[in-house]
Amino acid sequence: MKAYVKATRGPGGEIRSVPDPTPGENEVLIRVRAASVCGTDVHIWLWNEWAQSRIRTVPMTIGHEVSGEVLKVGRSVRSVAVGDHVSAETHIADGTCYQCRRGKMHICEHVEVLGVDRNGVFAEYAILPEMNAWKNDPDLDPSLASIQEPLGNAVHSLLPEENLEDLAGKNVLVTGCGPVGLLAIAVARVLGAHRIFATEVSPVRIALARQMGADHVFNPVEDGPGVAKTIVDETDGNGVDVAVEMSGHPSSLQLLFDALTPGGRVSLLGLFDRPTSINLDDAVIFKAAKVQGIFGRRMFETWYQVKGLLTRPDFRAKMAQIITHRVPIAELPRAMELIQSQQAAKVSLEPRW
Repeated sequence: MKAYVKATRGPGGEIRSVPDPTPGENEVLIRVRAASVCGTDVHIWLWNEWAQSRIRTVPMTIGHEVSGEVLKVGRSVRSVAVGDHVSAETHIADGTCYQCRRGKMHICEHVEVLGVDRNGVFAEYAILPEMNAWKNDPDLDPSLASIQEPLGNAVHSLLPEENLEDLAGKNVLVTGCGPVGLLAIAVARVLGAHRIFATEVSPVRIALARQMGADHVFNPVEDGPGVAKTIVDETDGNGVDVAVEMSGHPSSLQLLFDALTPGGRVSLLGLFDRPTSINLDDAVIFKAAKVQGIFGRRMFETWYQVKGLLTRPDFRAKMAQIITHRVPIAELPRAMELIQSQQAAKVSLEPRW
């Protein structure tokens, strides 16, 4: 089969002919119907410091966000059948570590990630463990099905624990309007947030943030250092109840805590290029702020929440708007350029070679 492979420990990748994969006893073989490009894929493509320290196996097929049709199943597979339309939970847990045994597979101590630790999905066919193959409604657009994984990140960021309060009537701030940030705005709106604020520098993404339902989108570069005060003033002097950090930019971290109401909660999903610092006394301790790091999706509670959202035609329509470009998978370099130049929000890859 054809696959996009990280061939050397350096920038870029190449199309290669690789052996057709065969599913093991507890695995399924899928024909890729749609894939999409994640920020992690961009890091691996560019071969930045994170990728250099994280990627152990080269050559390797890259990519992890996918939907496809099941072509073959291993002999012990019971929950998935040939012909099913599935998406991938991209984090593969071992099921035996301390965290997995306590019901926290999303932070498995020995997690492997598709396209990072094992061959990924930018290919004609891909292998998924049975547990990681999420069955979709047959009428779900394959492109939308392929971005359920980042949608799950957005949902997990807004609702990080089962027992946390909902968003109805709350003021929300999203810093960084990449694809997950945009999805977070749409989720917050459909879940009843009162006012939604966002920060972003890309004109394309600023416009999309408004389409997703943001009441006010600030450009921190143009609007200057007073953004947090403006948000506090626009919430009757209270600040936001929920803030989610999606940008990985140190200045956004300070802005987010400055705009947070005392007792508010923060979810941190964006990855920072290097260590950053903040005054914990003022930002967290004196504010009694609840702060949670977000990694992946709760397996599989978040997926059921996503499934519920996708039953709504209005939400599907909003979700589709963040797919700004559809590109043949053979033109992956063009997709990477669209993202790097901030011309795109989400790029969907069509299985055309």
